[in-house]
Amino acid sequence: MSELVKIITSDTSEYRDRPLEKFCQSASLNELLSECQALDTFWKNCENLYQRVRAQFFLYAIHRFFLPLKKGIKNNDFIPYEGYGNLLKRRFEESIEHFLAVQLQQGPSVSISSALASAYYNLAIQTLANQVRQSVRSISGNRWMFRIGHPEDHPLRVIPHLQTAQNDLFPILREATPVRMDLTHSGWSDIFFLGMDYPKGARVINISIDLSVIGNGQKNKPVPPVVAYFRIIDKPIIKLTSIDLSASTEVTTIAEVFDFAKDYLGLLKAAVIASGIVPPGMEGADQSLSKLLSKLIKPGYGIELI
Repeated sequence: MSELVKIITSDTSEYRDRPLEKFCQSASLNELLSECQALDTFWKNCENLYQRVRAQFFLYAIHRFFLPLKKGIKNNDFIPYEGYGNLLKRRFEESIEHFLAVQLQQGPSVSISSALASAYYNLAIQTLANQVRQSVRSISGNRWMFRIGHPEDHPLRVIPHLQTAQNDLFPILREATPVRMDLTHSGWSDIFFLGMDYPKGARVINISIDLSVIGNGQKNKPVPPVVAYFRIIDKPIIKLTSIDLSASTEVTTIAEVFDFAKDYLGLLKAAVIASGIVPPGMEGADQSLSKLLSKLIKPGYGIELI
């Protein structure tokens, strides 16, 4: 068994928690390549989610931080177009296969390691996201969102009151909620990945906080600081705006809703998906939002969310 696979699978915390760089800095180029091959085989056959993701992150770190510094690796090489195309399409396993095939044929290079690092990192995040999606889907009240693959099947409707304009203006729905504060840690200690490996370290005390402005003679009553506004607009799009980020976008297709990296409004898009406005079961669809919005509201109308 490879040294890094032993670290991942060890039952002894002193051995399992060894830093990756301690091994990688002293290993030769060929030793690291051999370890990468073993890790790649390991994650494909491992049923333990934590170990599988850790192996993928090991592969990311090796290709990103250690292999490019080893003596004997080529500085420049071409990245296969097909592999890069799969990377852009989020087909990370397929892109890795293309990059590894080139590495096997032409030898290791900084360029190929850079491409592999990106693919392995995104694959690890995707693996975690799939587990979160599976957890959400396991709740009976959420299952319908994963079964809806076509706008015609959408069961939700905007209530009639919000669709009734007065003086050419539609009513505004305002929602406000407190902000969460963790009293026990300075960071996100209750994250999914830490909870899998060290549940005791993921225990937190969360409280809900209202905020007020104090100073310059002001002493306002505390209010929920997280506020969202929803209204109907006379255009078949979803318009998203963040006041804090001074950013706004008009989403016209279902695919754009799932493109979180296109702009700074990824969290708002995630909220639109989690709420069921655009159900997660529609991911991958490349249709206009107009048909979906006509089911939710009526033809020719859309949604503005601030």
